[in-house]
Amino acid sequence: MAEAWTRHLKGDEFDAYSAGIEPREIDPRAIKAMAEAGIDISSQKSKDMDSFGDMEFDYVITLCDNAREACPYYPARTKLIHKGFDDPPSLAKSAKSEEETMTHYRRVRDEIKAFITEFPGKMI
Repeated sequence: MAEAWTRHLKGDEFDAYSAGIEPREIDPRAIKAMAEAGIDISSQKSKDMDSFGDMEFDYVITLCDNAREACPYYPARTKLIHKGFDDPPSLAKSAKSEEETMTHYRRVRDEIKAFITEFPGKMI
C-alpha cells in the first residue's frame, strides 16, 4: 500500500520501491482496500530486499517492527526512517466478520496515506 500511495501522491518527487522481509502474494484484502480508494495494486509484486542489489536510496522507510529489526545496513547518506503501522492480516485473525477485517485494512490504508501525504515534512 505504501508503494502505491507514494507513486500516486508523490510520484513526481520520489521513485518508490517496496520490499519485504518475507515476500508473498499481494493480500487480496489490501487490493480491495486500495481499489476502494481508486488505486489498483493487483499487478504489484512482492519483492525481497535483496532484489534491489546495490541500488542506492535517499530514504529507507520501515513500516513494521520486524522490518526495522531486519533492515540491512545502508550507507550513511541513506536516511533511515521507521513508521510503524498495525499489520492488517494480524488484526484480521481476531476479527469477527469480513466487514470488521476490512475496517482494519481501511484504517491502515488511510494511516499510510496520511503518512505519505506529510512525507518528508517533519521526518527529515
